[in-house]
Amino acid sequence: MKLHRLLLLKLIILTGILNVNSQVTYDLSEFISEGLENNYSLQIVRNRQEILENNVTPGNAGFLPVLDLSTRHAGTVNNTRQSFADGSTGRTSGIYNTTTNAGISLGWNLFSGFRVRTTYNRLEELRNQGELSTRLAIEVFISQTASEYYNFIQQNRQVSNLEYSVELSRERYRIDQERYNIGSGSRLQMLQSRVFLNADSSRLARQYEILRASQIRLNELIGADDFELLIGAADTVIVVNTDLIYDNLISATIDRNTSLLIASSNQVISEYDRRIIESRTYPYLNFNTGYGYTFNTFQAGSLDHQGTLGMNYGLTVGINLFDGFNRRRELNNALIDIHNRELAYQQILQGIKADLMTIYRAYENNLRLLKMEYENLETARENMEIAFERYRLGVLSGIELREIQISLLDAEERLLSIQYQTKLAEISLKQISGQVMDYI
Repeated sequence: MKLHRLLLLKLIILTGILNVNSQVTYDLSEFISEGLENNYSLQIVRNRQEILENNVTPGNAGFLPVLDLSTRHAGTVNNTRQSFADGSTGRTSGIYNTTTNAGISLGWNLFSGFRVRTTYNRLEELRNQGELSTRLAIEVFISQTASEYYNFIQQNRQVSNLEYSVELSRERYRIDQERYNIGSGSRLQMLQSRVFLNADSSRLARQYEILRASQIRLNELIGADDFELLIGAADTVIVVNTDLIYDNLISATIDRNTSLLIASSNQVISEYDRRIIESRTYPYLNFNTGYGYTFNTFQAGSLDHQGTLGMNYGLTVGINLFDGFNRRRELNNALIDIHNRELAYQQILQGIKADLMTIYRAYENNLRLLKMEYENLETARENMEIAFERYRLGVLSGIELREIQISLLDAEERLLSIQYQTKLAEISLKQISGQVMDYI
């Protein structure tokens, strides 16, 4: 009896906590919107994308000249011994000369075999790939959030089912206790009813803990700081989309799947890498100019000091004739990399098609199972009503009632499980086909 009271007290406490925390409810789109703003993983991905966006500049590609301002001061200390044609000699020691210069210089690559333009295009493609990586991370987040959202609904429905089971067991225990008190029932039957009530109450307590864990996971996904203020789902049932068509999904997958788009982007980048290597076979043209001032001091000779102010300029034209066959090696490697990227694209496409087919077949099978389980649940509920009424009248044994009660629980649990598995399949199909954004 003490154990029974403890279990009931635990249920009351857990129920109170969940009810208080569930006063603030979000629907799926609100959960996703909150998470898109606060989720830490998504913030990291967006920061990486911003770095790639910052890299797309003419200067980073090499379009712009390089301008330097510099100054330098240097000195020499020399000892000199001189021998003249007439046989005389001369010595000087500790001669200190200095040179100070300051100037501004400009260097500009005017042509390098289209390397600059190709580099800029490559930076743009890397930026596009960063956007795709962010999109992929968002799709994964939406999929995870939607899966956990419907898991919460599943667990919450299971709580309701177990609460109903506890009510049935409590009513049965009350009936057996009254029968025992008036002498028409056995103590064994009453004790057995208490055991069933305690077992159902214990299972309900564990289910509350599972439900709370799901709530915490939802808070984690949306980046909540206070896990004590748990929130709940606005929806109470899992509504499955039964209109997904395979032909439409495969077409959308080829056009919109983010992993395929990233693989295609990798092919483009590999082609740009090859062009950059090939640009080294072209002549190059560089322009440079400068303007500066130089001041020299002398301790020997006819000059004491000298200042020079002026500018310089020049054009350099050249071509690399031989680099130890490194360019040919790098070009061969680039061609192999292009081929590997093509193979990687085909491999990803093949894997995605296989996943799509596998998940879609499971989706179709679950839809068929749902129809059967709805019918089974209706039958199990009707059996339970009839059985309990017969138990009240004393024409049904406790063991038979318990078996029917367990059958009802099993039918409810199977239906919830298939609903959830079907919803997971739907979410996965939308993610693969690039349509998971529909949940926002």
